[in-house]
Amino acid sequence: MGNFDHLARTHPCLGGEAHFKYGRIHLPVSPSCNIQCKFCKRGFNKSDVRPGVSSLLLTPEEAVKTIRKALTLCPEISVVGIAGPGDTLATDHALETFRLVKKEFSHLINCLSTNGLRLAEKAEKIAEAGVQTITVTVNAIDPKIQKDICSFIIDENGNKLEGEDGARKLIDAQLRGIKKISELGVIVKINSVLVPGINDKHIKEVARVTRELGASILNIIPLIPQNELSHVEVPTCVLLEKCRGEAGEYLDVFRHCKHCRADACGVPGKNQDIHGQLYDKEVVETFSHG
Repeated sequence: MGNFDHLARTHPCLGGEAHFKYGRIHLPVSPSCNIQCKFCKRGFNKSDVRPGVSSLLLTPEEAVKTIRKALTLCPEISVVGIAGPGDTLATDHALETFRLVKKEFSHLINCLSTNGLRLAEKAEKIAEAGVQTITVTVNAIDPKIQKDICSFIIDENGNKLEGEDGARKLIDAQLRGIKKISELGVIVKINSVLVPGINDKHIKEVARVTRELGASILNIIPLIPQNELSHVEVPTCVLLEKCRGEAGEYLDVFRHCKHCRADACGVPGKNQDIHGQLYDKEVVETFSHG
C-alpha cells in the first residue's frame, strides 16, 4: 500500500486532502466505445457535467500541446487523466497519448479510466506507456445483474453480444484485467455506478472480489437517470451511505467524486474548471459504438 499512499497524497481522485489541493486534466482523445451501458448517454456539448461528455476531440499530439497550456493556467495540476469520451482501450489513441506524455511530463501522474473489456489484453502496453493508476468501472460481477445495467458489448472480433452473454464476457475480462494490471504494479481504483433496485445490494460483493484481485479503493457513483434507465430514481443519501458502509468493509471508499466530464480541467475540490480558457475551438462530433 506504500505506493498507493504516496499517490493518494497528490492525486485528487484518490485522496480526500489531494482533492482540494491538486488539479487534474482529462484529455478527450478516445472517440468510440465498445460497450453500451443502459445509463450512459455519450455526446459532445459544452453544458452537461457528467462522464462521457466532451466539447471536442483531441489527437494525441494536440493533447500534449493542451497539457503545456493547462500547466500555465493551473500549475496545481498533478494528474493527466484520460476517461473518454469513449472507452480508452477501444482504440489506441489513449495509450499513444500517454507515451507522448511520459516523454515530456514525467513528473505528472498518468491515470486511465476504462470499462475493462480490453484491460487484460492491453495490460502490458498500459504499464509500458507510463500509466500509474487505472480506474475500472465494475457495476456488477453477476451476469444476471450486469445484463440489467449493460445492454451489449462489442467483442474483439466486432461481434455484438447482448444480455447475459455480453455481461459474462465483460465481467470475465474485467476481473482478469484487474488482477493482471495490479500485478504489474499499477494502482487500481474501482468505480461502481449505484443503480437503486438493481445493484444496490451487490456493490459490497464487487468490493470484496476486486480487493482480492488487487484493487485499492472504490468510488460509488450515484446514478444519473438517463437513457434506458431514465425511469430509475436517483439514489438517496441514505442508500448511498449504506452501500459505502457495506463496501467499506472490504475497500477504502472515495467520497469526493464530481461526475467529471471527459474534458474537465482544474482543481476539483475548488469547483474550478479552466475548460473555457484552455480550448479556443469547439468541435461537434458524432459519437459511435464499435
